[in-house]
Amino acid sequence: MTSDHGPRLTDRMTNSERDQSFPDSEPRDAATIMLIDRAGVTPKVLLGRRHAGHKFMPGKFVFPGGRIEALDRTMSAISELHPDTQAKLLERVTDPSPAIARGIALAAVRELAEETGLMLGAQGDTAPASPGEIWDEFAKAKVHPDLDQVHFIARAITPPKRPKRFDTRFFTADATGIAHTIEGVVGPDSELVELVWMPIDEAATVDMPTITSVILEELAARVAAGMAHALPVPFYYQQDQKFHRDLL
Repeated sequence: MTSDHGPRLTDRMTNSERDQSFPDSEPRDAATIMLIDRAGVTPKVLLGRRHAGHKFMPGKFVFPGGRIEALDRTMSAISELHPDTQAKLLERVTDPSPAIARGIALAAVRELAEETGLMLGAQGDTAPASPGEIWDEFAKAKVHPDLDQVHFIARAITPPKRPKRFDTRFFTADATGIAHTIEGVVGPDSELVELVWMPIDEAATVDMPTITSVILEELAARVAAGMAHALPVPFYYQQDQKFHRDLL
């Protein structure tokens, strides 16, 4: 990672054109996951293209993700978060607890399954305990979420006065962790109309939000640094009309 990495990315975020004329709101907790395939010489990342009819980011390439739900905290898992990952997830959080950290990570796993049909985890002989909804599909397939293989890459808060605001945690996991696929989830009438595996350095050339391209650079830097859980996690937020990048 070069010495100008942080300032260059925060400048890109600050200078990105955005309409901040909407009524202000509190950001909602959200989680996103970037599946990465490191089997070949060039690492590839999984991107989904949003339906053109969506009001929010129509036609954009994004990572699977969405808001955190109450059920996420209670889903069982075959392993828990790495201690370093848990600690970083709980920095600058109101009323931090292990349940909050695992709920954030499990939300990313759930959103991946809901939007792509891909179940991240380990297949066992028995079904995991499910709190309901999409987690029932994990139980049917006997797939247990495997939180130890989930890496925390970045955190970003949507600037004030945007139509939707999120406090998003970006995770990554290796494609070898896909244990089962629900067929028919992606298609012309779905939230994501297609999935594409792209080299990380090429992915930023497609039509995507600025924050997505910035996090792709953070992912590439994390891969180059060895992917250790102990590596610092960048945290992006706007203050006084300027973006900042702190390290958790």
